[in-house]
Amino acid sequence: MDVMTTTASLTALAPAPVWARRAAHAIALCALPSGLWRVAMASGVYVGYSDQVLRDVFDIPGWGVAYVIGLSVLAEVAALFPLLLVSDRWRPLAPRTLAAASWTASAVLVLLALWQLVVAFTVESRTYMESGTAQTVWWFVFAPLFAIPALMTAVTWSYARRHRTRARA
Repeated sequence: MDVMTTTASLTALAPAPVWARRAAHAIALCALPSGLWRVAMASGVYVGYSDQVLRDVFDIPGWGVAYVIGLSVLAEVAALFPLLLVSDRWRPLAPRTLAAASWTASAVLVLLALWQLVVAFTVESRTYMESGTAQTVWWFVFAPLFAIPALMTAVTWSYARRHRTRARA
């Protein structure tokens, strides 16, 4: 065994377990329904709000369209971040930096999920909806967001564990 082979084997990170890969893909899929719902709202598709509520509360049409579309894009890009932790192809940061960033992202996502629960139960945006069916659809498209913190924490834990194992070798 030559020096190059030994160095390459030490720098290679163990492949992510199948469950971690599936969890990372599930995170991206969990963010998709709410993003599509927001895009539909910005596009003028009826999502339960009257035209007056869209105009007066959400400023759609107007700057609210850019805000809602931007929020959807930002949420989906953030939901794609865990794929970096299970990918063997491209690593934009050093493993230790990526591990720290992913733990930070996990903590932020847990706080965000708690904040979303508070918003879901207290904010008046639900009261603007015209029907119970619209509220039910709203709950179904936003409910998957609550799985993201647990999934992100699991993917991050898997990445950190694989990185620690490599550092000890």
